[in-house]
Amino acid sequence: MDAAFWNDRYAVAGHVYGEAPNAFVAEVAPQIPAGPVLCLAEGEGRNAVHLATLGHRVTAVDQSEVGLAKARRLAGARGVEIETVLADLANYSIATGAWAGIVATFAHLPPALRRRVHRDVMAGLQSGGVFVLEAYTSAQLAFGTGGPKSPERLMTLDGLREELSGLEFLIARELERDVIEGDGHTGRGAVVQILARRV
Repeated sequence: MDAAFWNDRYAVAGHVYGEAPNAFVAEVAPQIPAGPVLCLAEGEGRNAVHLATLGHRVTAVDQSEVGLAKARRLAGARGVEIETVLADLANYSIATGAWAGIVATFAHLPPALRRRVHRDVMAGLQSGGVFVLEAYTSAQLAFGTGGPKSPERLMTLDGLREELSGLEFLIARELERDVIEGDGHTGRGAVVQILARRV
């Protein structure tokens, strides 16, 4: 699932995961403090653009130049601007203490990289800043409605509590829900959702 994979996936008409923001991001967006927001593995920009329409200065990071080009076009269509950064998260440094919010939806990284990124997320948040995450759990393998086929890239609530133990958890839950996001995620899914704050 490298840059070539994602460039190929996004090189279609329309948005693979839809133009609307992730439902959990939309739900908790009012709890993101005023200030800059970083969207990791942001793909085609649906979350970044939504948060920009709410007044945040948003930086969207992704390894797909095709996805980020679509993100910029979506922002233009919605009358907002976002900053885009072409980078693999393995080589991207999250600025320390810089972000009112950091968002990662369905960013299924290899475990060692995920743990490192989550450490950087905790350091990257301002005091009072929040981390918003939704990801598939191992139960998703039974649904087959999206997400990686590799179990090690899936997440658990217990694992995330450990990896993000420096944060205060405001929402921390595993659940099944209908994930309807373009053609890429369509149907019942097993997810974990996190809203966690740096105190």
